[in-house]
Amino acid sequence: MTFQAYLDTIKEKTGKSPDDFVKLAKKKGLTQHAELLAWLKEEFGLGTGHARALIVVIQGADKPRASKDEAVDKHFTGAKAGWRTAYDALLKKLNTFGSDVSVSPTSSYISLLRDKKKFGIVQVSSKYMDIGIKRKGTPATDRFGESGSWNNMVTHRVRIEDPKELNAELYKWLRAAYDSA
Repeated sequence: MTFQAYLDTIKEKTGKSPDDFVKLAKKKGLTQHAELLAWLKEEFGLGTGHARALIVVIQGADKPRASKDEAVDKHFTGAKAGWRTAYDALLKKLNTFGSDVSVSPTSSYISLLRDKKKFGIVQVSSKYMDIGIKRKGTPATDRFGESGSWNNMVTHRVRIEDPKELNAELYKWLRAAYDSA
């Protein structure tokens, strides 16, 4: 479930938007994690995961927000900067799949989305770029391995150690994941 999906579910359940919760918390003078968690669970019947998603919103409401581009840029700083060109080439290819392709950066990886539904992720280190692909029911291969405990948001993982490995085979897997999303 994406962060936005948590927020959407909360709105469906409570009828309140994240901004509504920010205003209510300010009105009550609630700022600390524990008191916010208790309030959201008791007053609105939210589970821990959904309450924690709202706490991130509430506690970050007054902080300046980085743009999506700035958040993506953070993944390619320092020793990871060498992967930016490969990532840009990957994204350029993904955009040929359809106008509904977008990205959503988190602090640890970049989600690949079709109409806000995740079909893959990209995670960069200094030595490689991991691409996670959501393909339930598709058997793993030597290169197209199971994601295992690496990331439970996807089913398969491909490690790219050389940008030349961004090839037709990989794009075929990504296209199938996109088509299934």
